[in-house]
Amino acid sequence: MPPFSRRDFLTTLAAGGFALAVQPVAQATVITTPSDGLVAGLVTIPAADGVALPAYRAMPTGPGPWPVVLVVQEIFGIHAHIQDICRRLARLGYCAVAPALYFRQGDVSRISDIATIMDTVVSRVPDAQVLSDLDAALAWAAAHSHGDTGRAAITGFCWGGRIAWLYAAHRPTLKAAAAWYGRLVGEHTALTPQQPVDIGAGLRVPVLGLYGGADSGIPLDTVERMRAEIGASGSEIVIYADAPHAFFADYRASYREGAATDGWRRMLEWFRRHGVA
Repeated sequence: MPPFSRRDFLTTLAAGGFALAVQPVAQATVITTPSDGLVAGLVTIPAADGVALPAYRAMPTGPGPWPVVLVVQEIFGIHAHIQDICRRLARLGYCAVAPALYFRQGDVSRISDIATIMDTVVSRVPDAQVLSDLDAALAWAAAHSHGDTGRAAITGFCWGGRIAWLYAAHRPTLKAAAAWYGRLVGEHTALTPQQPVDIGAGLRVPVLGLYGGADSGIPLDTVERMRAEIGASGSEIVIYADAPHAFFADYRASYREGAATDGWRRMLEWFRRHGVA
């Protein structure tokens, strides 16, 4: 892995580019949301362990209070795609905050292949650290971004989709969550003591799960197992039959406009229905 430097990390984030491992393959589909009329850019959040945690924040101008949406990254960090999602939400009246949740473990933006990202950074990130950092981000949004944490939600993509399920169990005061193609089963380790399927039956926060029926990395039987676990908890899973993994990622070949557009519409309606908007 390239030598890690906090300064380089922040410089890369400020540039707003894509991670080296996932340079856009289809520029025509990349959605770019302007920041005009928004308060948008890098911020620093004090974490529970004293670390100054980098994050991207976008919100409307004005005093608010704004409902808060925590946006959880793919394995590629808070690169251009995640920052744009924050701006899309801000244009709809949300305060969107995306913390750099494995900043301590390394700078994935400078790693050129996915296997190395997984082996050298992502596999070393403790779930407890992530959940604590999300707690800190929520508190910071209330204190410094006119955020109304009584109307808070979380959404996450890929790696972040798994985290969205776990955070919904960890933080029962959330109004809602949306998990995009996050893994539901996996190894139980000291760093990852629970998987989403373990917490499904006890969920008190309504979670909308959005999955691709052609996702080669998330077998459909695990999605159906999760659907059975959530039962009558108020959560829901939608499967897009022909969509692959990362069907919302408009900068990748996996992007499927129909599924992405419908999933985004469903997420926003889910937030409205459950009192976030």
